[in-house]
Amino acid sequence: MCRWLAYSGEAIYLEKLIENPCNSLIKQSLHASESKTAINGDGFGLGWYGEKSYPGIYREILPAWADQNLISLCRQLSSQLFFAHVRASTGTFTSRANCHPFSFDNWMFMHNGQIAEYEKVRRDIENLIPDHYYSGREGTTDSEALFLALYHFGLNEDPIAAVSKLCNKVNQLMTDKEITGAFRFTASLSDGKCIYAFRYSSDRRAPSLYYKNSEGGVVIASEPLDVTEGEWQVVEPGEGIKICEQKQLQHFKMDISKCEPVAVVS
Repeated sequence: MCRWLAYSGEAIYLEKLIENPCNSLIKQSLHASESKTAINGDGFGLGWYGEKSYPGIYREILPAWADQNLISLCRQLSSQLFFAHVRASTGTFTSRANCHPFSFDNWMFMHNGQIAEYEKVRRDIENLIPDHYYSGREGTTDSEALFLALYHFGLNEDPIAAVSKLCNKVNQLMTDKEITGAFRFTASLSDGKCIYAFRYSSDRRAPSLYYKNSEGGVVIASEPLDVTEGEWQVVEPGEGIKICEQKQLQHFKMDISKCEPVAVVS
């Protein structure tokens, strides 16, 4: 599983979250504490919004802890809204095209999770991607396919509804193919104005997600970046949060018809 963070608020240098904290994202790439995979060394990526409506993207196949370019960029780049992601592959190749975040037009997306037996539903999910957006399919991950399929469900009109409809469709496809493993989806989206973060799983093991109101903004992360007790709040499974330019934080429930967890047999 991967680790990621998102930030919205007053402009800050990316190093403040990605490099400096005691449990920074770079440190999590080596020693994640709330992931079944402690090491997330299959590449990393940054995405940030500046003066233009579409994001800047930097992705690399080196582990985050081993790339001096990442440190240099984080110390020089400042942004009011940015994403960062360290990757632990669930089976697809380690390549720049498979590193997160993914982007198309003004939208940016990153994901932590997986579709069990993805090869059985890959074609069905890719068939959901509208022709215009299929040109944005650069890699082979389920994450990128899920992102582009969101346009089929109305991403530009209602991102929260689009994600819920997509999750319902994936559940249906997996049921039709008799896949009994889990669909896990802890993800974040942004159009450059708002951030939408979601936590969902078809079993009882939804990948972790937290948020924290910090001075000047809101941080969302797979796991806390520091040990400050009481400040990091859990996003519950089947729920999400929305943060817009006014720094207003809104909680919402995902409309998942199959949100009742499947019992896990140990």
